[in-house]
Amino acid sequence: MPDRETLRHHAGLFDRMAGKLGVDLQESAIAGHISVDQITDAVLRCTDCPNPGHCQSFLNQPVLAAQTPEYCRNQDLLSKLIP
Repeated sequence: MPDRETLRHHAGLFDRMAGKLGVDLQESAIAGHISVDQITDAVLRCTDCPNPGHCQSFLNQPVLAAQTPEYCRNQDLLSKLIP
């Protein structure tokens, strides 16, 4: 199991990736489009990413994105939440 700092880092990456796509995870959860368990699973999938540095670079670009990068382990989940 990843340590607390790794989980915190990847939770932030997952949240930022959702935001990059125009998805508010809190609003999506309140609306019933995603569960807390799905968010937890997504963060754990994110910790398996072999290149979080590239993800960080993608997230630092100042424009919204239409989709996640190909390598994103949460691409399917996030694509279903895009407004």
